[in-house]
Amino acid sequence: MHQRRTRTGLRAGIAAALAAFVLVMTGGAAQAAQPVVEAGAQPAAVVQPQAAEGKTFTIGTDTAFAPFDYADPNSGEITGIDIDMIRAVAEAEGFKVEIKPMGFQPAVTALDSGQVDGVIAGMSITPERKKTFDFSTPYYKSGIAMAVDQDSDIASFEDMKGKTAIAKNGSEGLTTGEELGKKYGFKMSSIEGSQALHDAVTSGQYAAVFDDLPVLQYAAAQGKGLKLVGDPKPAGDYGFAVKKGKNADLLAGFNSGLEKIKANGKYQSILDQYLKNPETASSSKGTIVDLAVSSWPALSKGLVNTLTVTLAAFVLALVLGLVFGMLKITNSRVLRGIASVYVAVFRGTPLLVWAFFFYFGLPQVTGWRIDSFTAGMLALGLNAGAYLTEILRGSVQAVDPGQLEAARSLGLGWGKSMQRVVIPQAIKIATPSIINQFVITLKDSSLLLAITYGELLFEAQRLAGANYRMTEMLIIVGVIYFVVITLLTWVANIVDKKVNK
Repeated sequence: MHQRRTRTGLRAGIAAALAAFVLVMTGGAAQAAQPVVEAGAQPAAVVQPQAAEGKTFTIGTDTAFAPFDYADPNSGEITGIDIDMIRAVAEAEGFKVEIKPMGFQPAVTALDSGQVDGVIAGMSITPERKKTFDFSTPYYKSGIAMAVDQDSDIASFEDMKGKTAIAKNGSEGLTTGEELGKKYGFKMSSIEGSQALHDAVTSGQYAAVFDDLPVLQYAAAQGKGLKLVGDPKPAGDYGFAVKKGKNADLLAGFNSGLEKIKANGKYQSILDQYLKNPETASSSKGTIVDLAVSSWPALSKGLVNTLTVTLAAFVLALVLGLVFGMLKITNSRVLRGIASVYVAVFRGTPLLVWAFFFYFGLPQVTGWRIDSFTAGMLALGLNAGAYLTEILRGSVQAVDPGQLEAARSLGLGWGKSMQRVVIPQAIKIATPSIINQFVITLKDSSLLLAITYGELLFEAQRLAGANYRMTEMLIIVGVIYFVVITLLTWVANIVDKKVNK
């Protein structure tokens, strides 16, 4: 009778915990509900923008849009016109900014979801974007240019007939290229990231690239192997953006600060620093070994972040795997069903979907900001936990049933028998598969660059935006992953042999 009550209590506790989990995952709809205004009620007074002075704002920016946003090749810190501009404006207006290098499209998505307060990323002010965002006074007027490989015989737009050019997703360069393509008979393709654009042209995959004029001029100055062809086309003004109807104080502060730095000469000084005589990145020349040495400070930060999120996620995965693995072998259909649903959901959906959901989707539903580390840890942990559930379930069932019967015959209860006899043997059986799953989780962490977590590949991508050596950076990252995974596997195998001998 006592055993039956214990199991009933356990089921009730698990059911309550599951209900709480479902409530959190559904985003607290009750909290998100808007108050109903009764008929005839007076609307609330419009809140006037408050001064930004003394406040701290989170600002999203691009990672590879030199000379506006890029990583310093030596320190890995974000720099560029946009970065210096927002900091100068903040200083002039007395507020603080926390810069989050994210990539252009992730930054725009983060602004829409409320993860950041504003975005400065060479963002052109367009009628379509003004439907979603409020823009500042323009701080730079750009143009769109076409560049080809320096050894190409293409000398005009007419020479592009029948060929294919490339531009960045969602950019003015893509729009301009498509318009010119209809006129001159060439096709357009698009990818993410300026550094990948330029490599695609110099490697011969595409005939030309369309991008912002100062970006292509900067790339040419870095010895990228590009040359500009044809006359630049007018493009939209760059503006600082906030979500429509939000952060009016920040927007007003930016406009006021921009006027101040224009008046005191700081604005022109920033432009001249990057556009008149751009310095050649120290890592844009030399061998791949020189590149690896100069990039190591930034890459080491990425490696630490990669290992940190992997270890945190794997601890979570082990707990989930053990809990749900045990649920799958209980006699309760309800508990087995809960475990089966968890496994089916997280094994049957891409990890990246959950990373996007936790980082971009959940804040929209709940209003809570979730940092990229937490979002990445949850996505990796829940995904790996689903696989570990099946690994541990299979390992428990692989233990000779006679072991459990022998323990029970000695007077041990079912729980103690599992804890002291069955599970230790199951873990021994499962250890090779657990090690393998850890390696998979470590490699899967590279997907978190999509939610702007500063892992190893994300840092390499940022550096490539300044040194324009994407292929070599990928080789360096591949070697680092290989060495780290080999060492970790070697250590894990040694521990396995000593513990399970």
